[in-house]
Amino acid sequence: MPLFFCLFFISLNAQDIYPKDYFKNPLDIDIVLSGSFGELRSNHFHSGLDIKTQGREGLNIYSSADGYVSRIKLSHYGYGKAIYITHPNGYTTVYGHLKDFSGEIETYIKNKQYEKETYEIELFPTPTELVLKQGDLIALSGNTGGSGGPHLHFEIRDNEERIINPMLFGLTVKDSKSPEIDGFYAYPLNDTSHVNGFNSKQKIRLTKLKTGSYKAANITAYGQIGFGIESTDQHDLAYNNNGVFKIETTYNGVPNYKINFERFSFDESKHINQYIDFEHYYDKKKRIQKLYKDLNNPLSLYKSTLKDGIINVTENNAHIYKVNVSDYDGNSSEISLNITPEKSTNIIKEEISKTNKFIKRDEITELKANHISVTIPKYTFYKDVTLDFKVSGDTVSITPKNKALTNYITVSFDISNYKDKDVDGLYIAELVGWNKFPSYSSTKRIGDIIYTKTKTLGSYTVAFDKDKPSITPLNFSDGKWISNHKTLELKINDATTGVGNYRATVNGKFILMEYDYKTKKLVHFFDDNKVTDTENKLKLIVTDNVGNSSTFEATFFRK
Repeated sequence: MPLFFCLFFISLNAQDIYPKDYFKNPLDIDIVLSGSFGELRSNHFHSGLDIKTQGREGLNIYSSADGYVSRIKLSHYGYGKAIYITHPNGYTTVYGHLKDFSGEIETYIKNKQYEKETYEIELFPTPTELVLKQGDLIALSGNTGGSGGPHLHFEIRDNEERIINPMLFGLTVKDSKSPEIDGFYAYPLNDTSHVNGFNSKQKIRLTKLKTGSYKAANITAYGQIGFGIESTDQHDLAYNNNGVFKIETTYNGVPNYKINFERFSFDESKHINQYIDFEHYYDKKKRIQKLYKDLNNPLSLYKSTLKDGIINVTENNAHIYKVNVSDYDGNSSEISLNITPEKSTNIIKEEISKTNKFIKRDEITELKANHISVTIPKYTFYKDVTLDFKVSGDTVSITPKNKALTNYITVSFDISNYKDKDVDGLYIAELVGWNKFPSYSSTKRIGDIIYTKTKTLGSYTVAFDKDKPSITPLNFSDGKWISNHKTLELKINDATTGVGNYRATVNGKFILMEYDYKTKKLVHFFDDNKVTDTENKLKLIVTDNVGNSSTFEATFFRK
């Protein structure tokens, strides 16, 4: 990065402010969100704003400020087609799920893709190669990668790759609605604590008042107690639920917990599974945000916690607990709870299932039985846990599945007992759903050992795949003229282990094809100007994730 970029950024950080008029809306339309910053997602906090594009693709995307294209990444998954622009103030803006890039950028990318003969590519242009002014057209909006519908994913990052809420830079969304609180829970946090006589999590009934705030049903409690809420926010011009911006609590009038979704790093995003009640989420598909800092949670989102947000209810103190939840515009909702101290001599405890393996958090653990082993690195779990480890034939089960993992565990199978002719088709599958459907888990092989790395507990087995991928032409057939076609389209699929890679040539020369895993469609655009002959012989080879391959050949004609 040029020196003046760095000096400017250091100065800006010293002032501890975010420039409010530096970045402009990257679209021509008002910002309406399908996803907010910090919103709770599967295994991560949402790292930007998902801006609606009116349910369609092809809207103009502009550079939000002066700068240069510092990174381009095209992937079948994740952000799909994405562009990164570094700005003179040290920040970088990110634009994801794009459909197409604008002229000079598109030409730059296509040249590199043909040079490397690959669609998926990551590029790092120099500061002088693709220079932009604020408002320059950079792309068209799309639905590429892991997008669930047309929208623009927009981020702002600092020079340490920390993601910052774009709302802090003055981007606005129309919002006059207060957050909704859909659930409120109390957690006894040790063996002697209890709520309403129970030593397990208790849901507290809420009544919404005319003021918009909530009155919680009174509880009795004793000992160390934590709380949690289910809460979402909704904006004026959209009906989807988004995340909240800030949560604060007080205990007897004293602040004891505060978190806001202002900034976080990618490395810490995975710790969402310790921020929420992961077991509840896995079992009920509802995310409870803990209003206390649980064990070994390194999140920087916490702004202040008194005794980690945990309250200690004794027989001699007053007990009024309040929760205030607000969105970025300051609309807020509040819960007020009265707690009566009551020490029970007959605590009702939750029955805990017996398991056969004790896993110490700070030790490497290797579980072995017959020809199967599971390696658990240090600090895979947030605390010591007990697991069930069972092996039956070629299947291993590591349960319960509702434990959050921060590291990958390795599941390995010795396949030396298989015949040589069968070995190449072997892979490891996770057994998912009530019907235990085998789902391919990325499998590697060293000698007679196949293994997979996973962050999901459950059941894994050795499976066999000798089925070849399918290839079906969509807009042409062998021997036909297609002079008026703008594209060459095929459908490719592998139902067992999935498409691993593909390669297409025309008259022996590589042609670029874009693959959309959601539609299984493979497309070549003739405006690449790589197909220039009248008679053209297409050859497409598609390989699945265990090495089975199919070849499709056809001849087409163009004037």
